[in-house]
Amino acid sequence: MKRKYSDRANWRRVTDKKFQVRTVHEPDFHGYVVLYQIRQVRDPLWKEYEGKRYCVADAGYEWLQHFPKGAHYVMTTMYDDKGQVVQWYIDICKVQGLTDRGVPWFDDLYLDVVILPGGQLYLLDEEELEDAYKRGLISKEDFDMAWAEATKIMDLYKQGNFTLLQLSGQHIKYFRSGS
Repeated sequence: MKRKYSDRANWRRVTDKKFQVRTVHEPDFHGYVVLYQIRQVRDPLWKEYEGKRYCVADAGYEWLQHFPKGAHYVMTTMYDDKGQVVQWYIDICKVQGLTDRGVPWFDDLYLDVVILPGGQLYLLDEEELEDAYKRGLISKEDFDMAWAEATKIMDLYKQGNFTLLQLSGQHIKYFRSGS
């Protein structure tokens, strides 16, 4: 299991960035929201789904991360340099926390859910989760919880009830407006 930090301090691809964290307490969301603004990169980052390539990190891109309190996932909304959503990337995690410097982190459980603006839904890295379990890197409880959490998120999305997608649009406005 790998601990991932929202400030991406060791990410060499990004050569200039801005990082902000806010604590949010709203009726539909309690937790941390992080804005990671990518100012300069060595190379853009591309992802491919069904043979189509998508740039997910380049100069001018913004990543808005949601760390819902007590949840077993962290959602990253990736915006391009025109402010349009490229994808919602949901990392399934064992636990989340906060460093003594106020940087949110999570322990990644390998399994990921991706939602594209066109409505396409993808489950990624099932074999990584399986391999981690077989190698004893995670417990049976972690394995089962990861599958249950990913399934719950996908079901909520299919039912039109994964409200964090809409909240990401509201929360990015808070950062952009400076309020």
